[in-house]
Amino acid sequence: MPKILVVDGDDSSRDILKMQLEGTGATVLELGSGEEVLQTAKTTHPDLIFLDVMMPQVNGWKICQLLKADSETSRIPVMMLTAGVQQSDELRSWESGADGYLTKSREPERVIREVREFLPSQAGNLA
Repeated sequence: MPKILVVDGDDSSRDILKMQLEGTGATVLELGSGEEVLQTAKTTHPDLIFLDVMMPQVNGWKICQLLKADSETSRIPVMMLTAGVQQSDELRSWESGADGYLTKSREPERVIREVREFLPSQAGNLA
């Protein structure tokens, strides 16, 4: 069963994504801000991280850079999330080292498709 870390400063967005992911059978860990992401990733070893771009204190791009620069977390796939659809946000996500980019979507099929793409060895464990 895959373990997925969801980091989003917006409670309702985080709850929606958590429900979508739990519906696949994944174990979902949550954080509402970016300060603890690096330490949490090191201690929990998630298979995938969904990381919101806009968060209080530290933005998602900076957190992604920190994750990718650390040898203990650099191999964890990071999927950046954003409410906007600006091309500059997507470009900045790639520049920060993100493995994927997803606009916040109310379409559970799209979220599940992305999880399966980044965790092919876990696909059989997803509903």
